[in-house]
Amino acid sequence: MRKILFGVIITLIVLFTFKYCGDKQEDKIVLKESSALIQEQINNVGKLIVTEGHFSEVFNYKSSKEILGDYFTSDKKALVVVNAEVFIAYDLSKIEFDIDEVSKTLTIISIPKEEIKINPDLEYYDVQADFFNPFGVKDYNNIKETIKKALLKKLQNSDLKLNAENRLISELSKFYILTNSLGWTLQYNQNHINNIEELNGIKL
Repeated sequence: MRKILFGVIITLIVLFTFKYCGDKQEDKIVLKESSALIQEQINNVGKLIVTEGHFSEVFNYKSSKEILGDYFTSDKKALVVVNAEVFIAYDLSKIEFDIDEVSKTLTIISIPKEEIKINPDLEYYDVQADFFNPFGVKDYNNIKETIKKALLKKLQNSDLKLNAENRLISELSKFYILTNSLGWTLQYNQNHINNIEELNGIKL
């Protein structure tokens, strides 16, 4: 009787051990599959987002040059019509992140800054200069650089910049949707992202 009872106990212990180890293995497989899915999603999102826009402006250029001290001043000026194509891009392949399988946390370490390209097409009208202060290559380069800086400043407060940021947030929201569905946590800048609204409020 004791042998039978002992055999039953041994059998139960063995079955429990196999079940426990099997459950642990299954949990590990699910965890590995989850982290692999998150990695795949990051790779899929890691693309170039480009927002395009157009600016049209008119600039007045004027430059003065003193001749013989204060006795004589030579002026040159021009009316410049600008049509510029503007591109704002986010290269999401440069996102830095960390996947912690133990705490089930996806941490976005850094988001790449936007890359801005401005391609201005300049047309010059009413160009006025004289022998003492002619228009030269330096003037045209200065005009182009000055116009680029002016357009960049205007761009910072434009709807185009806002649209580009909204597209970026839309891509990042895919991380939240995936991690939330898998029971993981999304974190950025040492803060947990608990909902889409918090994601919309992050400072880029």
